[in-house]
Amino acid sequence: MKTSKLLVAAVLAVAIGAAIAGFVGDINRAQPMTSTGIRVPFLHGFPTGPTASQSELASLERADEWLNSPPLTAPALRGKVVLVDFWTYTCINWLRTLPYVRAWAEKYRDQGLVVIGVHAPEFAFEKNIGNVRWAVKDMRVDYPVAVDSEHVIWRAFRNQYWPALYFIDAQGRVRHHHFGEGSYEQSEMIIQALLAESGMNVVDRNPVSVDARGLEAAADWRSLKSPENYVGYERTQNFASPGGAMLDKPRVYALPARLRLNEWALSGDWTVKNQAAVLNNPNGGIAYRFQARDLHLVMGPPAPGTSVRFRVRIDGKPPGAAHGIDVDEQGDGTVTEQRLYQLIRQPMPIADRQFEIEFLGSGVEVYAFTFG
Repeated sequence: MKTSKLLVAAVLAVAIGAAIAGFVGDINRAQPMTSTGIRVPFLHGFPTGPTASQSELASLERADEWLNSPPLTAPALRGKVVLVDFWTYTCINWLRTLPYVRAWAEKYRDQGLVVIGVHAPEFAFEKNIGNVRWAVKDMRVDYPVAVDSEHVIWRAFRNQYWPALYFIDAQGRVRHHHFGEGSYEQSEMIIQALLAESGMNVVDRNPVSVDARGLEAAADWRSLKSPENYVGYERTQNFASPGGAMLDKPRVYALPARLRLNEWALSGDWTVKNQAAVLNNPNGGIAYRFQARDLHLVMGPPAPGTSVRFRVRIDGKPPGAAHGIDVDEQGDGTVTEQRLYQLIRQPMPIADRQFEIEFLGSGVEVYAFTFG
């Protein structure tokens, strides 16, 4: 092996080793549950050499559609370093990684890096290509996107997580992967090493600097004590309305006298389905006891082009300075698209609080709570 290749191999080993050094454990989606019940940034590990086949990259030919690019194939990508990013547009964990992926795509585009976002939906409405097109534009995703509505590419990569990054060398081999948030500098070192290995001269080795705001801002992990939770019965936890949930049938629900941390409840006439709860009549609501800087809710209106107004309270009062980007200081907001809404962003100090949302119209679909 030539001296230059030995140096490249050493850099790649150091980059991967540094990424691994701080993180060990079992994987649970993108982040594991710690002993305190908090999801944290997490790195799973990496394959140390070439994969058994190159079927992962070849699976791009089975994309349902391509956005921002004509179809990309494994032969056409030969000689390029490829970063494959699995995402779904309502995932807060992916949204918080987006500023870095976007910056890498821009910084290294002319040096041989191709970033490909593979949109693999979690919820049924994320299969709607109109929704994906809206998300690509609204979230300023300007690199190629392969639409993978039936998870064909997902299965070829044997992937299980959002977000997931796969680092592929110029020979089409998966050399590293990273699940979840964090380890951005190490990931960029791996990109640089693979580019150098392919013969490209990486001039600027300083890590990218991002100004992440709104939904893209990093979580406040120190104060976060509320894990992600679903509203549909398939994956929900800690539902506290008296009498429990009636599956797939309308029922009038009430709030309990008290919610404990991370318990939630419905009030009003709802139908609880496997992925979501649907409000049958106006003035129904949801209460959630949480501890986090941010509270988000994935939800959508009854049909495209319609809207539902809502009102948010925190500990029984308008949120004021604690309002999120989709709510004003009085707690008023409107559901207009099927997406993730930021409803609370608290100033310090962060404490155990009770969130309540009341919908002033019917038909709203509510899917999941996430926190940050």
